[in-house]
Amino acid sequence: MIRIGDFSKLSRVSVKTLRYYDEMDLLKPVEVDRFTGYRYYEYDQLPRLNRILALRDLGFSLEEIGQLLGDSLTPEQMRGMLKLRQVEIRQSVQEETERLARVEARLRQIEQEDDMSKYDVVIKKVEPIKVASVRGVVPTPPQQVSLWSELEGYLARQRVHSAAPCFSLYHDDEYKERDWDIEACEPIEADLAETGRVKVRTLPAVETMACTVHHGPFVTLNEAYDAIGKWIDANGYRICGPSREIYLHVTEEGHGMVSQTASDTVNEIQFPVEKV
Repeated sequence: MIRIGDFSKLSRVSVKTLRYYDEMDLLKPVEVDRFTGYRYYEYDQLPRLNRILALRDLGFSLEEIGQLLGDSLTPEQMRGMLKLRQVEIRQSVQEETERLARVEARLRQIEQEDDMSKYDVVIKKVEPIKVASVRGVVPTPPQQVSLWSELEGYLARQRVHSAAPCFSLYHDDEYKERDWDIEACEPIEADLAETGRVKVRTLPAVETMACTVHHGPFVTLNEAYDAIGKWIDANGYRICGPSREIYLHVTEEGHGMVSQTASDTVNEIQFPVEKV
């Protein structure tokens, strides 16, 4: 028999790790001295230890390794676990490749502009959301106040309250100087009857939504749109649906008019995107 210290030197595995494998029932010593607590191993345990190390190198957890070392595990089960690990590794490689691309895009942006952008863009999943909405064509975005007056007036008469910050959906496929197709949306939870103008629907989930936050007056909102547009292009995405302008915090000038110049306004800009 070999004392744990010698077994550690022979296998190049630390004593601490060997003790942990013992606690996890992965590699039990053949004997433990009941007086000193010394653990003793045999040379023929080295192949099992090497199997554990090889499976750890493949990225399996110790719990999974315990299953893989079981006598009852069939070759088909082993094959299935290895194929699952293969899929997980490929997914991880893809995610890290995309992260590397985002790092390189940020570096290019800093080199080209010689400055750090104040807008950080993140990709997130947006859950389905039930909304009441009024859609119409208005000359320019600041003039969508008529849509909001119509929508909020109806909700007030029906005594229905917003369940989350309201937002505008921009349906045009490209930038326009005039005649914007905009939908004013109020998230709701209550049941609400529709009218000819007020519609109730559930917007579907969006798996990949590019998002950034603008803190400042509405008149400078174009800076956020410019930043997120550059990010989408630089990171290999394309827009695949209407964008959302979420009003997290707005300041009113009175009579329901939103201030275009208040500096404490906070908006989130969202674009559904997909990889090119």
